[in-house]
Amino acid sequence: MLAASAPSSPAALRQWTTDVVAPPARLDYWVGAICEAFLEMDCSSREEPLFGGELQSLPVETLSINRVRASTQDVFRTPAGIARSRQLPFYLIGQAETAWHVRQDGHVAHLRPGDVVLLDSARPYELHFPEGVHCVSLQLPRAWVGQWLQRAETPGPRVAWRDQGWGQSLGALAVQLARDPASAQALPPALLSDHLGALLCAALEPPQPPAPTAARSLHAHLCALLRARIDQSGLSAQALAQEAGVSLRTLHRAFAAQGHTFAGTLRDLRLARAGELLRRPQLAHVAVGEIGRRCGFADPSHFARAFQRAMGVSPAQWRRGGGGHTQFPR
Repeated sequence: MLAASAPSSPAALRQWTTDVVAPPARLDYWVGAICEAFLEMDCSSREEPLFGGELQSLPVETLSINRVRASTQDVFRTPAGIARSRQLPFYLIGQAETAWHVRQDGHVAHLRPGDVVLLDSARPYELHFPEGVHCVSLQLPRAWVGQWLQRAETPGPRVAWRDQGWGQSLGALAVQLARDPASAQALPPALLSDHLGALLCAALEPPQPPAPTAARSLHAHLCALLRARIDQSGLSAQALAQEAGVSLRTLHRAFAAQGHTFAGTLRDLRLARAGELLRRPQLAHVAVGEIGRRCGFADPSHFARAFQRAMGVSPAQWRRGGGGHTQFPR
């Protein structure tokens, strides 16, 4: 079994690099690395004599975030490889910098940086990277995908285009993770899983427009429930759906229909509440970190960073009446 480097963080990050072997053995090492990190696949490269690659794998709950940087290559998922595999997950793949293409079930998808594609590893496919690899490959368990997509096993590559609907947000997330996998740790694992699932569902299976009044009414009801519970740091989409008496998929579709996500709405409501509390004179003696805790931010440093990004100034500057944005987040 191929040896991975020692974990470099509490999240059990695993890493492989061709720098640890001599040039003639690097492509063979790389094939072993992708088989260990992902599943049984074959790989070839026209740059074999000079081949180089680096792979990082970060587990997040039942998912796995895999960042790949490597020379040009062609990857093949074959029937023989499928027969040898014990698990058959889905993969959501997106390139950060260069064009590439994928073939599955007789269909070819030509992809740009920022486009993402969902592939079923239970069926053969080909990945072609003519200008090199700088991608994220999210490993998604079949049961997890089935929770989010009504047609999880639709044949062929399923593409979320970077300039169409929720594909913009899903593609932006993929590019961010390709450049900085550790940024996934900015959200609690369960919230990141829900956020990714909601974007995947909205991008690949856009909701049918419901009756406008009913859709707005459900969205408003969900937001009201969120406002009443923003001090709960472990608040989840599943808990909110149960309280509202709707399915998890219905909840996420309600937010998507209004152009939002559960995770984004929860974050913004918390920040708006924090901004209000920081400006209250009677709370001037309360520490900034405590204000964040009262608004559902368990980690003071995470609260400070999120507030700075949203408002343009630190919580302390905001409290003193500093500038920043003229409006609170929604």
